[in-house]
Amino acid sequence: MRVWLSAAAMTAAMMPGASTGSETKTTVKLASAEVLTSPRPQLRPARVDAVKPTAVASEGGFQEWKVGFGPRAEAAGIKRSVWQGALNGVSYDAEVIKRDRNQSEFTKTVWVYLDSAASDLRVQNGRAALKKRDALLNRIEAKYGVEKEVVVAIWGLESAYGTFRGSKSVIRSLATLAYDARRSEFFEEQLIAALQILQAGDVASRNMNGSWAGAMGHTQFMPTSFLDYAVDHSGDGKRDIWSDDPTDALASTAAYLAAHGWTKGQPWGVEVTLPKGFDYTLANREITKSPKEWAKLGVKGVNGKAVRNHGAASILLPGGAEGVPFMIFDNFEVLESYNTADAYVIGVGHLSDRIRGAGKLQGGWPRGDRALTYDERIELQERLTAKGFDTQKIDAKIGPLTINAVRAYQVANGMVPDGYASPGLLQSLR
Repeated sequence: MRVWLSAAAMTAAMMPGASTGSETKTTVKLASAEVLTSPRPQLRPARVDAVKPTAVASEGGFQEWKVGFGPRAEAAGIKRSVWQGALNGVSYDAEVIKRDRNQSEFTKTVWVYLDSAASDLRVQNGRAALKKRDALLNRIEAKYGVEKEVVVAIWGLESAYGTFRGSKSVIRSLATLAYDARRSEFFEEQLIAALQILQAGDVASRNMNGSWAGAMGHTQFMPTSFLDYAVDHSGDGKRDIWSDDPTDALASTAAYLAAHGWTKGQPWGVEVTLPKGFDYTLANREITKSPKEWAKLGVKGVNGKAVRNHGAASILLPGGAEGVPFMIFDNFEVLESYNTADAYVIGVGHLSDRIRGAGKLQGGWPRGDRALTYDERIELQERLTAKGFDTQKIDAKIGPLTINAVRAYQVANGMVPDGYASPGLLQSLR
């Protein structure tokens, strides 16, 4: 969040099965396959860091780094016995660095992502998880004002409802990444936060396991977000998001969303239909109107009626003019605080709707398109900026700034101004 906070666009993500025997094994196998293709929120800097020259990694250099890290940890309030105990015997993990280097290339289209994020299997397992924990989730919803289906959906995307919480030592992973030159400052901050968690007694070092990048527990909190938002809902004196009991993790997720402004009763977004001749320049996150105002322009729900008034809304076209259009509300932005990738937010939102009983999306997608690679996204931004359509950042993230630049280029060249950064648009720029 920012618990993880933002994935580098979209990174990897992770039930208790209600069935038994061989059926259970099949469910877990299918769930794990989906997990490896799901983005998980990661607390990352707002931009992709330029790749710095990486120091030659060696076990000797890592051990020297640990010695130098000690005084910095103590300056941050970590007792010597805590950091020495946690780092004693910890070695450099080359696999973590390999994962860190490779994850920036991970790309998929929103529709391919949603095929997994809101698959029938994940929906089925989500309903089973909700039923199993219904009393707990009702208490959490009553306390924090966040719908239980939303909490369960995040649980489902982050750890397949608790089945895949990560098995790597968080201390080892964060120490390795802090030693590495590419993002050492960020990961050292996370390492110190992890040591603060150990010092507070919430978990023992041997049980502090998580992902390769240090995300922890059922809903994959980064250490700094844990310190800020995790809660002891079970009342045992510890904020335990690691054990088989998901109580504290689910409550912490609701607390996180509540702290970021979640409005109960307001949807994250609603699938809509656009009229012929729709002015695609209006599909801009900065342009908001009431559902009634959108209806006057012909933007209606898939039932043909005006969307209920849930407040100011904007139109989002994650697949361009040929994809599914959404009317999104303030809760969309709240979910973005957990993970800034539009696909993740839509995945959580749509999965929560389906767990609640809603059907699949009715619109289509331009399935003939593929996702741009990392290098292609960089090239797109560079070419747009060079032609006078400034993306303001060259970071490989197709966010609002780049979408606005794409739309301006489309307007100038007589194209449908839907802001869709497709392979065809890149070819046009070339």
